[in-house]
Amino acid sequence: MSAAPPSVAGMTQILLFHHALGLTAGVLAFADELRSAGHTVHAPDLFSGRTFDDVEVGVAFAQEVGTDHIRDQAKAAAEELPADIVYAGFSLGGMAAEELALTRPGARGCLLFHTGVPIEYFTDAKAWPDDVPLEMHITEDDVFEDTPVCREIADGSPAAELVLYPGSAHLFADPGSTDYDEDLARQLTQRTLEFLARVG
Repeated sequence: MSAAPPSVAGMTQILLFHHALGLTAGVLAFADELRSAGHTVHAPDLFSGRTFDDVEVGVAFAQEVGTDHIRDQAKAAAEELPADIVYAGFSLGGMAAEELALTRPGARGCLLFHTGVPIEYFTDAKAWPDDVPLEMHITEDDVFEDTPVCREIADGSPAAELVLYPGSAHLFADPGSTDYDEDLARQLTQRTLEFLARVG
């Protein structure tokens, strides 16, 4: 295993996990936008090159591979990096981002897009830690019904902020998804950059 690269002053390193459609062109484009703002983005492929056009098919593939296997891959990707990074994830990938931010000491922050998992799934803690800034981006009536969980997390900690978008679309930030909304995607990207500027 290679040694973790050192953190660079003034630079935010982000470990970004893809959603159930895989490491799509849309996820890669989002990573490139963050890079163009001066950040370093690591976007591992947890599906070994597989991508999908339908979320349900992607979820079925993830279940076939096994969520434990996917989480192990995410942890392995994190081990190659410094501790003081920002974890980020789209939908399915948000589970890995949230787990690492909660269980790997030193997290600089966490960004959850279109998802939120009850904290007790990963830890015995009762609330999100006050020393790890968290921002969650999701529609008001997300079709996968994660919005109430996000509200609960945000209500339980001053470090957790919930950003709500109108509607019920799920992957609205990925142009390759049928849920894509250009205006909402632009808002999400801008708010993400503002968050990274604050934590960086």
